[in-house]
Amino acid sequence: MNSDSTPPTGPGAGQTRTTRVGEPSAQRAIVVKRPGPQALVEDLGRPGHAHLGVPPSGALDAPALRLANRLVGNLEDAAGLEVLLGGLTLRALSSCTAAVTGPAVSVLVNGHATDSHAPAHLAPGDELTLGVPSTGLRDYVAFSGGIAVPPDLGSRSTDVLSGLGPPPLAAGDVLPLGPAEGLPCGADEVPVPCPPDELVVPVLLGPRDDWFSDAAERLRRGRWLVSSQSNRVGIRLDGPAIPRAEPCLGRELPSEGMVTGSVQVPADGRPVVFLADHPTTGGYPVIAVALPEALPLLGQARPGTAVRFEPTRARSAR
Repeated sequence: MNSDSTPPTGPGAGQTRTTRVGEPSAQRAIVVKRPGPQALVEDLGRPGHAHLGVPPSGALDAPALRLANRLVGNLEDAAGLEVLLGGLTLRALSSCTAAVTGPAVSVLVNGHATDSHAPAHLAPGDELTLGVPSTGLRDYVAFSGGIAVPPDLGSRSTDVLSGLGPPPLAAGDVLPLGPAEGLPCGADEVPVPCPPDELVVPVLLGPRDDWFSDAAERLRRGRWLVSSQSNRVGIRLDGPAIPRAEPCLGRELPSEGMVTGSVQVPADGRPVVFLADHPTTGGYPVIAVALPEALPLLGQARPGTAVRFEPTRARSAR
C-alpha cells in the first residue's frame, strides 16, 4: 500500500503546520517518537468547500474516530490520529487519557500490554506504542482534549491532495492538546471490527452509467482486487475492464464535479473509488457512487482485498 505520497498542490501546498520544537514542561501535549509508515492528524473533515477545489478530507473510518473520541470524553468531531499500519510511538508530556480504535492491534503503555477500544490513562513521560494491525489498515488514537493544532477552513485534518492541514507526522513533532472537558467513558464490551476478506459495496448507478455496456451487470458480476497503488485519494482496482458503450467510444467528457465514493472508470476500464482526499472535479465518467455505509470499510481495505459491487437505482420520491 502506498503511503499517500501524492505531492501537495493547491491551497496551503508546501506549508508546514506541525510544530517541531523541544519539550515544554508545562504544556498539555504529546511528542512523536516514531510515526510508523504514516500517521496523520484527522477529524471529521472540512465538507462544503468543493467550490474552492478543496475535498472534504477527514478520517477514512469515521466511526472508529468517533468511538475513540467518545471513550476519552471528547466531542465526536475532535481531532485525533489516523495511523497507517501501526508502528507509532508517542510520549505524553502531561497527564491525559488515550484510546485506540479501529482494527485489532497491540497497544503498549511503557512496554506493558493494555486494551484497545478502552480509555487508558497516560502520566507525564508515559509512552504509548501501537503494533501492526492484524487486519485492516488504519487505527485511530484519540486524546482527552483532542489534538489542538490550528485549523484550516474549519478542520484540523491533513489532506494529502491539496496540502491543507498539518503534514504527516515525523519524529520529534510536538502536538498540543486542548483542555480536557469531558469524562472518559468505558464500556463493558466494545466489539473490535474485523474487515471482511471480500467487500460487497452497495452503489447507486450513475450519473454516467449510460456510457458503459450493461453497466449494472458488469458491476454486479465483476470481481476486482484492491491495488497497492491505492491511498487516501482513492482505491484503484485490478481486474476486468468495464467497456464503454459503442456510441461513447473515443468520446471525452468535460470535467465534472466529484463526490466521495464516486466510482470513476479511466481509459483502461478499471474502476477507481474516490475516498476523502479525492479531487473535486474529473473528466472520466462516473459509473456509480458508493453509498456512505461502505466508505469506512473501503478505507480499511488492504491490497489484495476482493471487491464487488451491488448496484441499485434511486427510487422516485413519492
